Amino acid sequence: MNYIPRLSKKYKEEVVPALQDQFSYKNTMQVPRISKIALNQGLGDAITDKKLVDVGMNEMTQIAGQKAVATRSRKDISNFKLRKGMPIGIRVTLRGNRMYEFLDRLISVSLPRVRDFRGINEKGFDGRGNYTLGITEQIIFPEINIDKVAKINGMDITFVTTARTDKECLALLKEFGLPFKNQK
Repeated sequence: MNYIPRLSKKYKEEVVPALQDQFSYKNTMQVPRISKIALNQGLGDAITDKKLVDVGMNEMTQIAGQKAVATRSRKDISNFKLRKGMPIGIRVTLRGNRMYEFLDRLISVSLPRVRDFRGINEKGFDGRGNYTLGITEQIIFPEINIDKVAKINGMDITFVTTARTDKECLALLKEFGLPFKNQK
């Protein structure tokens, strides 16, 4: 039997009809969907301490459930003691079932663990129907063992959608259950 993630089922059964009503799409293929989720973590301190990249890659791999890759600098910047090709960050791109599983864990487990959480900011849209969410601490994810964390790092989570406008993207993410601030 093939496994179908909970949010994938929810998208087909609840989100598509709701967005079709809201934006009066004639065809179900017009309804926006999340095409990928990109996780990105910049490690500026990795210039001086090389172990930070390995630790960060292990943490990001645990969070995403998929192997993380190091991002490398493109050019030399002498003021920051940076050489071309040095690892300065980590990224993971999730698609398909892994993407839906990560989104489910983010909404139901990780975001409620944020201290003084009142919802995510609605200002993270780029104008083309994509949304970026900044997280200040990686320890909100249950996969991370807090006792073994040497340094608290933040990360960016980008939701790349097929929506044409920010309004469509906001409606899509709200239907999935992302807790935005001041919802009406």
